[in-house]
Amino acid sequence: MKRILDSEKLNIIGPQIREARKRAGLSQKQLSDRLELLAVYTCRGSISRIETGRRAVTDIEIDAISRVLDVPLDTLFGRDKENQ
Repeated sequence: MKRILDSEKLNIIGPQIREARKRAGLSQKQLSDRLELLAVYTCRGSISRIETGRRAVTDIEIDAISRVLDVPLDTLFGRDKENQ
C-alpha cells in the first residue's frame, strides 16, 4: 500500500473540495468570499491550489469549507465513499 506521505500532493481532500464546491454552484472566488465572512482569509488562487493538491490546507480552513459548502468532514476526506 502506498503511503499518503509518499505522494507529491500536499493534501488529500482537494478533489473532494472541488467536487463539493461545484455541486454547491460556487466559483472559487465565491467560496473565497464566503470563507472571508467566517474570518478565514483564503484567496481564490489558494482555493485553486488546494483543489489541485499544490497547497496544504489547515484544519481551520477545512472546518470552514465544510460549513460553507454544507458538506460533512467525512465527505471531504472521502470516508463516505469507503462505507458504501
